[in-house]
Amino acid sequence: MARVQLEHVTKRYDDVTAVDDMNLDINHGEFVTLVGPSGCGKSTTMETISGLTVPTEGTVRIGERDVTNLPPKDRGISMVFQNIALFPHMDVYENISFGLRLRNYEKEEIDDRVDEAAEVVELEGMLDRMPDEMSGGQRQRVAIARAIVRDPDVFLMDEPLANLDAKLRVHMRTQLQRLHRELDTTIIYVTHNQAEAMTMSDRIAVLDTGQLQQIAPPLVCYNEPANLFVATFIGSPSMNTIEGEITNDGFASTYGQVAAEFDPTAFGLTPGQSVTLGVRPEDVYVTALVDDLAHPTAPIPTRSDVLEPMGDEIFVYLVTEDVAEGGSMEEGSDPGEILMSVDPDSDIQEEEEMDVILDRSKLHLFDEDGEAITHGLVEAPAAAGGPTGTEVEGDD
Repeated sequence: MARVQLEHVTKRYDDVTAVDDMNLDINHGEFVTLVGPSGCGKSTTMETISGLTVPTEGTVRIGERDVTNLPPKDRGISMVFQNIALFPHMDVYENISFGLRLRNYEKEEIDDRVDEAAEVVELEGMLDRMPDEMSGGQRQRVAIARAIVRDPDVFLMDEPLANLDAKLRVHMRTQLQRLHRELDTTIIYVTHNQAEAMTMSDRIAVLDTGQLQQIAPPLVCYNEPANLFVATFIGSPSMNTIEGEITNDGFASTYGQVAAEFDPTAFGLTPGQSVTLGVRPEDVYVTALVDDLAHPTAPIPTRSDVLEPMGDEIFVYLVTEDVAEGGSMEEGSDPGEILMSVDPDSDIQEEEEMDVILDRSKLHLFDEDGEAITHGLVEAPAAAGGPTGTEVEGDD
């Protein structure tokens, strides 16, 4: 069983804390992606699991073993790096089999393992090629095959697709999902690319400043973010956020343009409480173009500012009425801008005035500390629920 557990793992470098009290429980056979901005601690967490870095505090377990102080070769792991690092003077067979030959495996077993790995990554018939005769995607598959032949308990992949072009990245994402299904092993993957995290993972671990913000399935992180950081980091384009406060009958923005009616007491909120309202671009609608929205807010007067055609949708940047009329803004406050996603056949033009509404069932509220209060302003949340937490226990 290749269960991976990090228990209160901290890694400090002098006065810099790269990983802060990390608790992760990854089940056997899971594909878990560590995602976050540069410097968030995801690569350090990966290096701690692999044994390339020894934690300052805490325990690392793989299976039933405490591997905190074991070298990488004794942990039952294989790594695939961003830098493919093939030996240029060795052909594909020699590159894939290099680790097995170092460990003095029998020639027959080496041949069997190389053939099996080559079949999994679709490199049959290429074993006699040199790396400079192969494409970037093929070289990356050689690196993956080199990891497969070791038959590891856990695969660790640190941004392995970062150096590939966009089309090849999409292809390799599919290949990695097939690989995971065929091998039925644990994969821990590091990336800053949201598309990779959302499409491949069983669960996403979102990190910021060395701390785990949320670990949950991709759509849970998207629809029920644990805090404001996760809400604005997961999703491209980012979630709209609007600062405001609770009133007797709901939410009112700082500039009075955005309001949402609901019963604050049902959510444990009190008038005057400062909150941030969040709404995804796809949950903003032009009032004149929709008549069947079950839970709309009051219309919001806006003007279209910038349009970004994306092929399958158009992003429309809206400014609220007071900003459109040149209203003054305090530095660092809500800029009065709302991003809306519309169908590609929409005839919206720049500088067009329009009223928009928000779907109250898809609105999010966050407190002054950025923690989620609720997701949806139609029904009160369950008494002991709240957003998905940052820890999920694995199976024994």
